[in-house]
Amino acid sequence: MAESQEKEQPRRRQARGERRIAQLLEAAASVFCTTGYTAASTNAIAREAGVSPGTLYQFFPNKEAIAIELGDRLMHQMRDTFGEALAPVDPATPLEEAVGAAVDRFIAFNCDHPVFFALMHGPDIPGHIAEEHDALHATLLSRIEGLLSSLLPDARPADLARTAHMCLGLYKAGLELVLGHEGAERDAYVQELKNVLIRYLEPLVGDRLGRVQAGGAGSATAL
Repeated sequence: MAESQEKEQPRRRQARGERRIAQLLEAAASVFCTTGYTAASTNAIAREAGVSPGTLYQFFPNKEAIAIELGDRLMHQMRDTFGEALAPVDPATPLEEAVGAAVDRFIAFNCDHPVFFALMHGPDIPGHIAEEHDALHATLLSRIEGLLSSLLPDARPADLARTAHMCLGLYKAGLELVLGHEGAERDAYVQELKNVLIRYLEPLVGDRLGRVQAGGAGSATAL
């Protein structure tokens, strides 16, 4: 019985530590969104978390370490998001539906985690986060190019790369507008962003999407 209790105590301490880290990261996300990374301080983060600065320093030596841990966790979640959002598209799926589903997933992530935009697009993010974000950006572009190559099989690699850069650039520009509004106005900007991407891609994709192959189930859907 005593041996069982001895094993249980480290697990409880570890669980308490993980809860405290999650609490501090949530507080840091709030502070970074409110003040920006540069103006944020460990004292402000501790205050937001409802703990003493000494408690914070038990887990993180400085503000940069907090931002790096938060950024790493968010980028891991973002990779999962674009893995789902940029999955291969069924040829019977209308372009409007395919674009809408991808945009909705990315927008939902950014609206649920506004600190991701604040950290990744700020002028003063820690170097480690900037490097990780560059790698994430490159992977995302590669996934977009792969998706486009299935829709534009005759396109040259340079054209696919340019189109992928344009799609991502349009999305990032629209995202800033989306995050700057709330409620019905935010929804309206999301729809505008979808419209822009659809109108850009429609002449390139043509009728490759939204049509069921001969013998397939269902009826053809024209854009």
